Amino acid sequence: MTLQRGYDHTILVLAVALTCFGLVMVYSSSSVMAVGKYQDGFHFLKRQGIFALAGLVLLAGFMRFDYHRWRKLAVPGLICSALALILVLVPGVGAQVNGACRWIRLPGFNFQPAEAVKLAMVVYVAHSLAKKQDKVKTFKLGILPYMIVLSLLLGLLLLQPDLGSALTLAIVAGLMLLAAGTRISHLLYIVLLSLPFLYYAVWHVAYRRRRIMAFLDPWQDPTDTGFQIIQSLIAFGTGGFFGNGLGEGKQKLYYLPEAHTDFIFSVVGEELGFAGVLVITAMFLMLVLRGLRTALQAPDDFGRHLAFGITTLLGLEAFINIAVVMGLLPTKGLALPFVSYGGTSLLVTMVAVGILLNVSSQTKEGTP
Repeated sequence: MTLQRGYDHTILVLAVALTCFGLVMVYSSSSVMAVGKYQDGFHFLKRQGIFALAGLVLLAGFMRFDYHRWRKLAVPGLICSALALILVLVPGVGAQVNGACRWIRLPGFNFQPAEAVKLAMVVYVAHSLAKKQDKVKTFKLGILPYMIVLSLLLGLLLLQPDLGSALTLAIVAGLMLLAAGTRISHLLYIVLLSLPFLYYAVWHVAYRRRRIMAFLDPWQDPTDTGFQIIQSLIAFGTGGFFGNGLGEGKQKLYYLPEAHTDFIFSVVGEELGFAGVLVITAMFLMLVLRGLRTALQAPDDFGRHLAFGITTLLGLEAFINIAVVMGLLPTKGLALPFVSYGGTSLLVTMVAVGILLNVSSQTKEGTP
């Protein structure tokens, strides 16, 4: 087996470019609010800049860390991340924001364990699938153990509550199992069994039910549940083809809630227009394609499952965020990888890309 001695430079360039672009958009979307709240227009930019530098250091370190070593850390990492999900529920340890307990208070910033759990689950599933590849088609060994672990993690996420991260985790795990050769019928059974729980989690929780109704017709309640998506659509509509110019957006001026986090892509649409939206979407698409190429060329089963899982996670999070702000999915608080303001999301994303780059450095030469 002949190995390439080089990282996938396209993945590296895309990750750095998206991170730098994110810094620009975080400043553009948050400066006015930062002046009003902190008397410093650079408040969010400075914090995100620190996380970006730390993220680049982590990326550089993990791209040189042999991905095979992650197999020994798979189970301990998953256990630690699950314990962190429990800690957010402990009074005095977990930080409550907007009625949700999703963060652990640390000096200088709040850590969001749900972001780390997603990556930990990818590593664990990749390790486990590589260990019992020949048994993946059986229900008892091929899917049931993952469903038990996943159910425990989903339960902890729903207690926060964080339905968006729970669904993301479930979809990524399901796609990894499907790609590994799990029987489609087994996955369908699991999905059908999960539907009543999903229905209850959405329809019997008032604010989630209102979000669904706002998604179907935001103009029924334009000043409350439909306000966010209406303002987002206005941002895209006023942006036109080339946008109003960087920094010239109006929706971020207290019209669009969470303009620097969940809805930062709306600011991109208003200030850079359809052209900017197209370029950023194309960058994410290219990142996914290069990640899948890395998975296909990986030298072993663990590398293939790991690269596929990381790529699926990044691509799915980007897709959900973009679809939400465009009104194609119900409103859900998920960050846009690399771009949205948020230290934990950026750091975990950079670690994930570093692992993906290490897999790319060991790919088999000549594999299609």
